[in-house]
Amino acid sequence: MTKNNSKLISTQTCPVRKTLDLMGGKWAFAIIYTLMDKKMRFSELERSISGISTRMLVKELKSLEKSNIISRNAFASMPPTVEYSLTEKGFALKPVFTQIQIWAKQNLE
Repeated sequence: MTKNNSKLISTQTCPVRKTLDLMGGKWAFAIIYTLMDKKMRFSELERSISGISTRMLVKELKSLEKSNIISRNAFASMPPTVEYSLTEKGFALKPVFTQIQIWAKQNLE
């Protein structure tokens, strides 16, 4: 537990901490942001996110799928095709990302 404004905040019950834990690692935000506007295949995602390794992309996609933030749709084709998209739960993060962008433009540039 941490102390904040003379009030103890449990990391188990803090909604912000729970959300950040749900989002996973440092690449989760980049993946979610990249999928905000369209469905993408694995290779498209990999090319769109500078600096992410194949191994890390696989790990983050599995974690986000498990958390029901993204969905994975596999097609029975040759070669096999897989598309990733945001679920309703994932798409509900769009206003949060918009606010982060606004804050960043006002405070980081």
